[in-house]
Amino acid sequence: MKFSSLKKWIFFYLLIFILSCGSEFQKNDHQFTAADSLIEQALRDDLFTGAVLLIGDRQGVLYEQAYGYATLYDESLRVVSEPDGMTLDHRFDIASLTKIFATTYGYMALQSDGVVNLDASIAQYLSEFDKDGYRDISIRHLLSHTSGLAPWFPTYYWLSNHDNILQNISEMDLNNHPGEERRYSDLGFIILGKLLEEITDRNFSEFLNERIYSKLNISNTGFGPLDETSKIVSTSHGNPFEKRMVYDSNFGYRIDVDSEGWDEWRTYTLKGEVNDGNAYYSLDGIAGHAGLFSTANDIYRLLLPVLNNGEFNEQEIFSSQTVEEFLKEDKFENGLGWGLSIGSTHRDESIQTAAGHTGFTGTNFLINKENGIVYILLTNRQHVGQMQDGNYPDLRELRVELSSLIK
Repeated sequence: MKFSSLKKWIFFYLLIFILSCGSEFQKNDHQFTAADSLIEQALRDDLFTGAVLLIGDRQGVLYEQAYGYATLYDESLRVVSEPDGMTLDHRFDIASLTKIFATTYGYMALQSDGVVNLDASIAQYLSEFDKDGYRDISIRHLLSHTSGLAPWFPTYYWLSNHDNILQNISEMDLNNHPGEERRYSDLGFIILGKLLEEITDRNFSEFLNERIYSKLNISNTGFGPLDETSKIVSTSHGNPFEKRMVYDSNFGYRIDVDSEGWDEWRTYTLKGEVNDGNAYYSLDGIAGHAGLFSTANDIYRLLLPVLNNGEFNEQEIFSSQTVEEFLKEDKFENGLGWGLSIGSTHRDESIQTAAGHTGFTGTNFLINKENGIVYILLTNRQHVGQMQDGNYPDLRELRVELSSLIK
């Protein structure tokens, strides 16, 4: 009698377990359907012509889907004769995600290997910055966007070649004393890319491939230019946004240069060339702030060490202490390289702790640190052209809605 009763209880708990697993699967299936609907609506709203979405956790990919077209328009916004349907294998210009998966990862590796002191002055390595004001800037200041440097400047206006880019940046006035304010700066990450090469005595791209990418078994991540015949997503039609930043003082940017002093603007549809002007015109496509191309699956693999305390396939990529330090919230509510605040990550306010980054070409990712779920959204929002006000479509609302699905 007792044995029979025990069997009934075992059967009961097994049934509850099976049903709970089934409901979790249905819940996820519902979330994936909702994500599809959001992106398909964004396609109808002309926010982009194509996208790839990936949702995963610490163990593996939960969902991935490609949508729309990787290339649909020419530089006149006419539909091309043979539109290129999006696939999971298409590589995107991931823009400022380069700041995470190239530069920040590079310094996470150096910190883990005991090679660098994040609080050291950059003047210790780069003589161009051994001067008042700049001497007070540390590597940590650059990583946290608190160096006092200007957010952006069209360096190609005063560069004959990229060898003198650091000297020219060092001659610019700082906006404030290092550490006083957080002001997102491309220039700071340009310096970090050059600084990493000085510290390692290695080419930036070669160091990343050898120290990080090869260990993660990824092969579709790297700097351009890329072969146009391969699976690459088209971005903008030239650099009209940056040109307007320089030429139009009412556009919201005040750039102190002679706008007519340089005129080598690209006007064709960009495919396999980095969209960012400073990376392309001044730095041959290899830079600390932009220039990396990748796929959603490669980005997921790049995130696995962070999701798993620095490890990948039982191999330490970063020390757990380094992961903790770089993703620790500072007084400006962000990390070292990593966006942590709601404003930086474009997430639902109900997600208390998260990490992520956005890219100007229409890319972003978000890690929900509470449950270890990550979503990666890569789009080609620039490919649809500029809106009437000169901006590209705003993806913030879409990102917030997607983030609510990984709560």
